[in-house]
Amino acid sequence: MTTTTLAVLVPVLPFLGAAAGLLLGRSAPGFVRPLAVLPTLAALVLAVLVAARQGGGRAVDAVTELTPTGSVPVELALHIDGFAALVAVLVGCVATCVQIYSTGYLRDDPRYPSYAALVSLFTSAMFLVVYSGDLMVLLVGWEIMGICSYFLVGHYWETSEARAASLKAFLVTKLGDVPFLIGLLALATEAGSFRITKILGAVASGSLDHPTLIALLLLAGVAGKSAQFPLHTWLPDAMAGPTPVSALIHAATMVAAGVYFVARLLPLFQASRAAMVVLAVMAAVTMLGSALAALAQDDIKRVLAYSTIGQLGYMTGALATGDRGAAVFHLLTHGAFKALLFLAAGVIIHAAGTNSLAAMSRMRGLRDRVPDAYWTMTVALLALAAIPPFSGFFSKESVLVVAEHVATGHTENAPGAAGWTVLLAGLVTALLTAAYATRLWLLAFRGRGAEAPDHGRQPVVMNAVLWVLAIPSLALGGLAFRLLPDWFDGHDLIPTLTTSVLGTGVALVGGIVTYAAWRHTTALAARPPLGAVAAHPEGDAALVEAEAIASHEPAYGDIAYAPDPSDPGRLLLGPLHRHAAVGFHLDAVYTTLFVRPVMAGASLVRFLDREVVDTYVRGAGTLPRVLGTAVRRAQTGNVQTYVSALLAGTVVLAVAAVLVATGA
Repeated sequence: MTTTTLAVLVPVLPFLGAAAGLLLGRSAPGFVRPLAVLPTLAALVLAVLVAARQGGGRAVDAVTELTPTGSVPVELALHIDGFAALVAVLVGCVATCVQIYSTGYLRDDPRYPSYAALVSLFTSAMFLVVYSGDLMVLLVGWEIMGICSYFLVGHYWETSEARAASLKAFLVTKLGDVPFLIGLLALATEAGSFRITKILGAVASGSLDHPTLIALLLLAGVAGKSAQFPLHTWLPDAMAGPTPVSALIHAATMVAAGVYFVARLLPLFQASRAAMVVLAVMAAVTMLGSALAALAQDDIKRVLAYSTIGQLGYMTGALATGDRGAAVFHLLTHGAFKALLFLAAGVIIHAAGTNSLAAMSRMRGLRDRVPDAYWTMTVALLALAAIPPFSGFFSKESVLVVAEHVATGHTENAPGAAGWTVLLAGLVTALLTAAYATRLWLLAFRGRGAEAPDHGRQPVVMNAVLWVLAIPSLALGGLAFRLLPDWFDGHDLIPTLTTSVLGTGVALVGGIVTYAAWRHTTALAARPPLGAVAAHPEGDAALVEAEAIASHEPAYGDIAYAPDPSDPGRLLLGPLHRHAAVGFHLDAVYTTLFVRPVMAGASLVRFLDREVVDTYVRGAGTLPRVLGTAVRRAQTGNVQTYVSALLAGTVVLAVAAVLVATGA
């Protein structure tokens, strides 16, 4: 079987599994789980075979015209280089783990058949995006993922949070998809093709007339799909969906699609220095803002959601420095440890028996109750914090290395300003990442909240998946930079001494400071009540402040936030905490700038439709009806009445004629 045939089967198998699952879900429920797991597992095996045959060498290309258009042709094309082969393996691995994990996590869910089918369809769409060599076909997979995310985020549609989150995810991503589609059409028009290889050839020859405009339009879609500032607000709310869905979206599909798209068309963005600077600024703001927001969240899944946004910022930052190798390298390692983080969080939630106990301020005694989640999540958090020798260290250092090279002028892949922006933001974000990772670990496993009810040991498949993902979280980075340099365009992935010391140093500082703050706040929370301290002349002012915080539980926006007096995030962020807890009020800004004007415009249109248009229509019908009534009353059927009216009319006409004649 040829490599092309194998590659075609990779997205087809999960699609067929999704179709069969939807058809047989009710009539043959015993086939639902095999149809969910086996096609995805088979697709993973085929993706590994495709990667082995591609070998990081020359790209595999195949094309057939899909349909004649009369102008720019739409072709069913494959373009599989080293990046595509590796990302496809990541997608298949995470999707398989999610499907296996879901058989235990949602074993009692009556809507599991539709859920499993949608996950398979989601996986098929991402495979299509990864392997597609034609941008219009890629757009099909891009949009299928959007509708799948709408249904999966809203899986628990009985809750208002899930309904609102699914609608928000759909609308915000569509807000970016509109300019994205315009950019694709403009790009194809100027390049004369939707084929990626032909577009890159047109870029290399300098035949594009408006590269800056096209790049900026495409970046709008990338920002929406990959949750980058300012279109990132949908991702934290998407945590209302099932936790395995969060793992799939955050680790291998949906949000990875935007980064992968820019990596595929990076020469197009490099053709515009303005677009590269915009990409760098977007990455920097995303990294810093999301890290601060993560440090203030109480819900464990929202912490991980903001973490995903920040790590995607690292990837777009690497792309802003003109290096797709570092971006895809971090995409791969992040996919492993972020999937592990979400699935471990799912074990914690499953142990508590309810999503409402995902608040870290309520957790207590979980280390002994969920030992598998404890140890594997510890590995994943160390990888997230980029502590050597865990995988995140190598990939994050590769981003810092390329940023440092661009900033200091060693390479000219991007403007120097972009390099400095990404480098400085990346170092500060490394400190903040270690801080919120340490805070999550302390509050989740050493917290002082009320102990949740024990719902027994979790299903074996859930814990087994955690240990499977722990292996790449620990070892993928070290193996990749030694064994896979050819897969990354021959790019040297070895960390340098300067960035290694800086990155690891700031990460250690972030973790140590957070631990010290936690010890301080824990000691204060354990002190006697405020009244007992106030009885002494030397009352502890810090304790007074801590108890004042603990006694007040404000609601920030739509989030009911219950403060934990031992939360180090409050001490570290200070007055910035309340703003970071609600994502710096960006949703409120959008409400003011967009939602309210649109609602006001809709109200005006409704008023005009009811009071003006409907009034005119009603009036147009009323006038003939009144005239008809008057005429109808004149038709009595009495001959004497008609003769009398005729004589009266004759007299009136005669008098009028006399008057006219006299006047003449």
